[in-house]
Amino acid sequence: MSEQSDPYCLRSRLSWRLLSLQAVLLVALVAVVILALCASGFVLAERDEDRVIDVVQHALARDAQGGLMLRPTAELKQLRAETPDLWFLVRDRQGHSISEGAVPAEFAAIGGALDQISQARLGWQLFEDDPRKPPARLKRVDTDAGNVQVITATQGRLTGAKAVFTTSLMFLGIALPGLLLMGTATFIATPMIVRRAFRGLDTTADQARRIDIHQRGARLSVDHIPLEVVPLVTAVNDALARLDEGYARHKRFVADAAHELRTPIAILNTRLESLPPGPDKTRLIEDAARLATLAEQLLDIQRLDRCGHPFARVDLVAVAQGVAAELAPLAIAAGYELALDAPTSPIETLGDVAALERALTNLVQNAIQHGPRRGTIGIRVGKPACIEVTDEGAGIPPDQREMIFEPFYRLTPLDRGAGLGLNMVREIVLLHRGHVSVLDGANGGACFRITLPPLRDS
Repeated sequence: MSEQSDPYCLRSRLSWRLLSLQAVLLVALVAVVILALCASGFVLAERDEDRVIDVVQHALARDAQGGLMLRPTAELKQLRAETPDLWFLVRDRQGHSISEGAVPAEFAAIGGALDQISQARLGWQLFEDDPRKPPARLKRVDTDAGNVQVITATQGRLTGAKAVFTTSLMFLGIALPGLLLMGTATFIATPMIVRRAFRGLDTTADQARRIDIHQRGARLSVDHIPLEVVPLVTAVNDALARLDEGYARHKRFVADAAHELRTPIAILNTRLESLPPGPDKTRLIEDAARLATLAEQLLDIQRLDRCGHPFARVDLVAVAQGVAAELAPLAIAAGYELALDAPTSPIETLGDVAALERALTNLVQNAIQHGPRRGTIGIRVGKPACIEVTDEGAGIPPDQREMIFEPFYRLTPLDRGAGLGLNMVREIVLLHRGHVSVLDGANGGACFRITLPPLRDS
């Protein structure tokens, strides 16, 4: 048994994955650039004049005659050993100078011309540069011998800490701003792009939500949806087509069965009428009436799809009077009194008169069948547009008042009813945008109330 995975947000997942991919590509790009610089000798052979100046600054001193001298410090010895081409020139404001290595003539001749400059980088003309002539660094520093000017152009190997520091600065200066920029663009642009790409899918989802049991031939649109989702929508449309076909076969079967039942039921009723009066005849007539009602209810299932297009003005008073006149003989034969309480003026609604008559007939027949065979069954028409059917039976338990409207539901397992009548009543009332409910009757028993939208004259 496979575990069900939790749903996820495609927009967030795409955003994070795109950002991760961009970060990997950016880091890889920075790494390639750094490796290329290392291969060209730029990083590991980067100019380290500051280190030379720092070593010279700590080694510089005065001799007995006041001239400049270099103390043999450990750092100076290490610098000389690591840098075969080491050169530097030191000069103070009194004209004393000291140098080491092959000082280029161009820098040796500067002399005191730059005494007022604290630091500078000295290069060459653009089109006359010789790559073998590195630019020099000039800096004035305080030493044990006083303030001096140091010029050097030594190329030396970076220390480990400085290499890491330089590489980190390069990453922070290049990769981090780019990563932040791309991340911001990703989180802003990706949801917009995905939302725009899935706009057609949202429309298709709205179409799916509007499909109900009464709608046939509904299909989902495949316009403006991603190609990856088209197979899913097509499969759903194929499933809807199969359901429509199966529903049509079911409807044809129900209609054919109902029509086939009507002829033998009519013959049965004719033969029952010829029997002598008595309790058995009454029971048989009620049973035949239930069979006829079942056949009509099966046909009503098909009529429901066709009624109400368009609705017409319906007088509920006239509907109640017609049903009462039709069912009065059956109710009296079963031991009931049938009472009609309706105003003299019409109470109108928009609807299908045949469907509303069938709904009211079902309620009255339900009261006849399930009542105690005594007392009064009442039909009352009230304002603004409602019809009530009351009986004096045992009533409907509150915990079953919603379930009795489900198809094939029976209050008792031995009930001889088909369990379709009340479901048909609810479907007809819902089709008319109304509501049917069960209440306690004023004299005991149950009260079924149909409430419909009243007709409002414009």
